[in-house]
Amino acid sequence: MKENNLLLPVVLITVLLCAIACNDNKKENNAPGKSKTDSAKTSEPIVESKKGPVINIGDTISIKRMVLVMKDSAMTTARVSMKLGEIYGSKLAAIIKKNNLKITGAPIAWYKAQKAPYFFEAGLPVDKKPATLPPGTYIKQIGADSIVVAHFYGPYDMLPQGYDALKEWLKDHKKKSKTGPYEIYIGDPVDSTGKLKDPYKVQTDVVWPWK
Repeated sequence: MKENNLLLPVVLITVLLCAIACNDNKKENNAPGKSKTDSAKTSEPIVESKKGPVINIGDTISIKRMVLVMKDSAMTTARVSMKLGEIYGSKLAAIIKKNNLKITGAPIAWYKAQKAPYFFEAGLPVDKKPATLPPGTYIKQIGADSIVVAHFYGPYDMLPQGYDALKEWLKDHKKKSKTGPYEIYIGDPVDSTGKLKDPYKVQTDVVWPWK
C-alpha cells in the first residue's frame, strides 16, 4: 500500500471540514454583542459572498461498496474535523495497511444530523474484509440501490442546501427514503502545490437512497 493512497483522503476530508470550522469561527466573531476589541481581525473588511452553490441533481444506481467504518461524535465542527483526520489518517489507515487492503473509492461519511451534537460514521471503501476487525470498527455494505445524487460545487458550509435539494426531489417524485443520506468527497480541495482550489470547482456528492 502506497502512503499517498492513504494521504489523499486525509487531506481532502480535513480541508473540507476545516472550511466549516473556519466559517463557524467567523460567525462567532461577528455575533451580535461582540465588541470590536473581542477579535483581532475586526479591523479587517468583512467580505460576504452572495454566490450560491452549484447543485446538479441526478437519479441513478449506486455502486456496490464495502466500507470500513468507525463511529464517533463531536460537539463542534472543529472537533469533527480533528476526529475525521484521526479516523482516516491513523486508525483506518493502520487497519488497511496491516491487512493489505486497497482503498477502492473516495472517503464517505454518514451524519445523523446537520447540527450539534454531531454523531457520524466515517469510512473508506476497501477491496475486501479484514481478517479481523478491531473493536469499534465494522464493515458497512452499500448496495446497488436506486439513489438521487446532488453533485455539489461550492463552499462546504453551504452543503445543507444539497440536502434540501434532495428532500425536494424526493417529495416532488413521490419517493421515500430507503436509508439515510451520505456524503462522498469526490474532489480534492487542494491543487498540486498545496493551495486551496476554488470551492466552486470541488465536487462533493450527497447521496440519498430511495424506494
